[in-house]
Amino acid sequence: MSLPAGPASPPPLQLLQWIGHPTDYLERTARRYGDPFTMRLGLHSPVTAVFFSSPEALQQLFNPEPGLFDSGGANASSTFNITFGSNSLLLLDGERHQRQRRLLTPPFHGERMRSYGTLIRSLTEQVTARWNLGTPFQARRSMQRISLRVILQAVFGLHDGPRYLRVCQLLGSMIDGSASPLLLGLRLIFPQDAGPMSPMGQLKAQIDAIDALLYTEIRERRERPDPQANDVLSLLLAARDEAGQGMSDVELRDELMTLLVAGHETTATAMAWAFYWIHYLPAVRERLLAELDSLGNDPDSEAIARLPYLGAVCSEALRIYPVGMIAFARVPRRPVQILDREYPVGSFLIPNIYLAHRRPETYPDSERFRPERFLERTFSPYEFVPFGGGTRRCIGMAFALYEMKLVLATVLARVELRLADLRSRLPVRRGLTLAPPEDLYLIPTAVRSGRRDPLPVH
Repeated sequence: MSLPAGPASPPPLQLLQWIGHPTDYLERTARRYGDPFTMRLGLHSPVTAVFFSSPEALQQLFNPEPGLFDSGGANASSTFNITFGSNSLLLLDGERHQRQRRLLTPPFHGERMRSYGTLIRSLTEQVTARWNLGTPFQARRSMQRISLRVILQAVFGLHDGPRYLRVCQLLGSMIDGSASPLLLGLRLIFPQDAGPMSPMGQLKAQIDAIDALLYTEIRERRERPDPQANDVLSLLLAARDEAGQGMSDVELRDELMTLLVAGHETTATAMAWAFYWIHYLPAVRERLLAELDSLGNDPDSEAIARLPYLGAVCSEALRIYPVGMIAFARVPRRPVQILDREYPVGSFLIPNIYLAHRRPETYPDSERFRPERFLERTFSPYEFVPFGGGTRRCIGMAFALYEMKLVLATVLARVELRLADLRSRLPVRRGLTLAPPEDLYLIPTAVRSGRRDPLPVH
């Protein structure tokens, strides 16, 4: 079984290029070898990974026959296992994955999800109230403050207080540390915990501190349940599967950590990119403001979420620089044919989200930010895949889009912004994600007419 062609450079060098310049490396490799292509990444035990971007291949990878692929903890890095735990939805397979998904789905859909609209808008206003007219702020960090508050209050039911502040501090420190490409590489090369000064030892210490807070919160909630609470933790504590069994403390911890880490950093990055494009392209901003203004001064959250151009702007921001460049590997348990080639047991078959969103036959002029493309046609779930696909598609997709729309609308309705400078920006690796560079700053220039709460002038 011959694999598709790919770079012949040593696996450690390929790993360095993949970590340091991921989008350039993907694009150069695709131009030279076509789709699919094979990379060999690693130092001690290199991984042979085949990357796919065609809709036909993604359809096969996202919708296999049951039991064909292993996608869980056996293939996850040590960093993933330590951070999220073996019970995380990200790392489970088979019936356990289906059970956890059934328990987790209700809070993120329908009326439950929409009940968080007022909270999202209120927390956004609290953060923007701290901006000063004329004073630049870093786009991603400011969006992180909003998304972290949303996660802590909507998912955990945590509000201002010592535990809330401590979780914010620990989580910020852990995520900022894990965002470093150098540290990411060191953890891949040296995955063992070799003490408190080692890369993995530092991560383990941070996780242990966060775990202590999470388990304390879970224990206190079990001892004093509140039937009126609608945060996700309260709902999960009450959830039962078909056999009448609820989640154990360890299962709750792993799912909460997954939601906490994966749910706020990714949404914040997507919102920062959206604000960049909105203010980099004046025509996009003017059309979006006109659509928002058509709803009046105090629109309903559901009316905001239904706005077509706002939805198109969010989708295009997720298309052009998807937060996750790739989906989780699908590892066949028996030989499998994808398109016209058979792949052996143990192959790492990876849906390539970044390149799928740049296929010229699907997205003409794909390097251009053009929201109208999402108003002109509907893309299939194998062409537009910012949240992955199939049974492993991100369970928080609907919530993330809802939050993204409401935050953008709330900020744009309240304050006028401009980019600190008009240089074009390219994505940089931030841990496992594609993020705006650290020098992406926005400046509040004026409070929009009709707002009751003007921003302070620094």
